[in-house]
Amino acid sequence: MTLADILASLFPAGHAVRVTDGLVSGDGPLGASRLAVVGIADRTALGVDGACTLSRHVLDVVQSGDRTPILVVVDSDSQRMSRRDELLGLNEYLAHLAKTLLLADAAGHPTLGLIYGHSAAGAFIATALATRVLAGLPGADPSVMDLPSVARVTKLPLETLQAMARDTPVFAPGLDNMVAAGAVHAVLDPDSPLGPQVEALIGQMGADDIRDRLGLERGGRPVAHTIAARVAQDAGGG
Repeated sequence: MTLADILASLFPAGHAVRVTDGLVSGDGPLGASRLAVVGIADRTALGVDGACTLSRHVLDVVQSGDRTPILVVVDSDSQRMSRRDELLGLNEYLAHLAKTLLLADAAGHPTLGLIYGHSAAGAFIATALATRVLAGLPGADPSVMDLPSVARVTKLPLETLQAMARDTPVFAPGLDNMVAAGAVHAVLDPDSPLGPQVEALIGQMGADDIRDRLGLERGGRPVAHTIAARVAQDAGGG
């Protein structure tokens, strides 16, 4: 689905969402309330300027004083690989964007990511993975790091990594692997109206992050849940 298709399915009565220089912002009616929308479109690389702009949009929603849900739509490149962005401290800007989404969640704004195109690396982590719940659409292509990049970092042959990826979802890119690992909670049905599906996901959000549990149940991340539970127990003195 294109972003225009997604917005039409979410807001059949119309919306005030716009795209400027590849960055998405605005809102539209959802049920009896409204849904704020931010994100990245057209496979735009996320640099310091874009991260600041998106952070401002998220903070504006938080400062509104209500508990408007925030949908983060993502079709991006990775973070912008430029000398200027790196010298300005791009990692800190991306971290700030992720923190604004965590702040929104803590302030009572349900945050839902929707990966509908490509995304990778810091851009993926600071947007889609920083939301409370992440959904995907068929055809989405997310990755924390693509295998050729992993090969360059680890010095392992690409063929070896490809073989490992077939058996280890937590290690591998792609929507199916992200679902198996629990990073993506659900894949939405593009042939049905998206508004009710988004409302249902928002309504199901609990107080806890359940990604480790999903990874255990789906067999894609069998150890994380046990380790997290042990850390929580030890931290609590149990």
